[in-house]
Amino acid sequence: MSLTLLDLTEAKQNLPRISAAAHAGASTDDKALLSWNPIKGSPDSDLLPELDTLVSRSRDIARNNGVAQGAVQTHLDNIVGTGLRLSCLPDYWMLGKDKAWAEDWSTRVESFWLAWAGSNGIDAASSLNFWTMTRLVLRSMLLNGEALGLALWLPGLGRYATRIQLIEPDRLSSPMGRLDNERLRGGIEIDERGAAIAYWIRKTHPGDWYGTMMRFGGDEWERVPAFTPWSRRRVIHVFDRERVGQSRGKPILSAVLAQFRMLDRYQSAELQASIVNAMIAAFIETPMEQTAVAELFGADPNSEQFKAWLQQRREYVAPLRGGAIIPIYPGDKLQPFTPGRPANAFDSFVTGVFRHIGVGLNLPYELLLKDFSKTNYSSARAALLEAWRYFNSTRQLLGNLWATPVYELWLEEVVQSGLVEAPDFYENREFYQQCKWIAPGRGWIDPVKEAQAAQIRMDAGLSTLEKECAEQGEDWEETLEQRASERERMRELGLLQAAELSSQRPVSVDQQASPQEATA
Repeated sequence: MSLTLLDLTEAKQNLPRISAAAHAGASTDDKALLSWNPIKGSPDSDLLPELDTLVSRSRDIARNNGVAQGAVQTHLDNIVGTGLRLSCLPDYWMLGKDKAWAEDWSTRVESFWLAWAGSNGIDAASSLNFWTMTRLVLRSMLLNGEALGLALWLPGLGRYATRIQLIEPDRLSSPMGRLDNERLRGGIEIDERGAAIAYWIRKTHPGDWYGTMMRFGGDEWERVPAFTPWSRRRVIHVFDRERVGQSRGKPILSAVLAQFRMLDRYQSAELQASIVNAMIAAFIETPMEQTAVAELFGADPNSEQFKAWLQQRREYVAPLRGGAIIPIYPGDKLQPFTPGRPANAFDSFVTGVFRHIGVGLNLPYELLLKDFSKTNYSSARAALLEAWRYFNSTRQLLGNLWATPVYELWLEEVVQSGLVEAPDFYENREFYQQCKWIAPGRGWIDPVKEAQAAQIRMDAGLSTLEKECAEQGEDWEETLEQRASERERMRELGLLQAAELSSQRPVSVDQQASPQEATA
């Protein structure tokens, strides 16, 4: 039995359709999606070929766009602020010690750390301390997508030989333009498990044109192992991984670069139009031809008399002042200039774009533009709490990938020098090195309500003094010690009883102390 072409066509039409996509986003029949065919590449193949472009454009936007620069500064102020404070938390139970030992050991270590981190002895260039280096590391993460530091051993420059040298990530690259392969990714050597084993650092910046490239090995790279043979870290590479197997970081502005660029052009066009419109108030229209005007004066258009009249008219300037009656020449008519720009929807359109940019930067609109004029207390608090979740997660990332590695490098030297006793340090290193980092507090929108809420949480057992102090960037032990010191001084001055009576006086949330109570 033979089938004709017509039979095959009819049979095909009667078959159930199996090409329709189960997910609308994967449809190949929708005309709106026909040209949307992104490439499914690996993390490095998607990022590394375009990384230089993303970094250079991010820097350009941050340099020339006030909102982008302000967004970067907002991240710095809320994530790092005035710096990260060390709080040692050795696992005394695993070390076979008691809590009293842990407190004494932590106090001693924190004292040594504070002296070192607060000086420029931490910096290989002797110009920055730990807090300024931390801000620079975070800024590099925001604009370059990553930060890079080398752990150096430089004895003879101070009490400690451990020093950190920050490196511009542009210098991390494959030597001599070598193409990436399965073992070399963006200047990083990896093993079969994907772990970094060495970094190739160019000796000078590729964009440095001040005559240093040839003199200091501009075309030379140095291979720096990730760790020493005895497992001491040599390279600190800080970036937020978005995908498994990602070797380099991506700038935070990457997702909103196009919006920033187009909004810049739109605002510039509207500003230029406004300036041009402001230069012209009205037009003077002359419907009469030159010959007709000359006839009114009974003069020949080519005569010297008429030419002199034209010259006087060109030099005439109408006085513009309130209540003035402005005479014009015969035949002239005043036409007002009423431009249609800037557009009436300019503010709402720009606000919508900024809200989109704020989402991409993990900043609410109010915080992105520092504008709280259109929000109330509840909305502002909700927006700031949402931003605070992001700030806390980024702060934790910065502490784990930057601050803690620096602390571990320094602590090893302190133990080896005998300044701090740590028996069996290398066998129990992970128990000695446990710590956390306290950052500046988030502040209060309504101090009375939030202070009372903190007291209620502690009274109900839902929080502790340590947590509440940490949210405000304070150390709870230092707070208690300071309060004890103040109470002792007040007792010496005979002020303790008055202070206790004042603290016991009940005050409602909405009640404020009267001037008489304030001076009692």
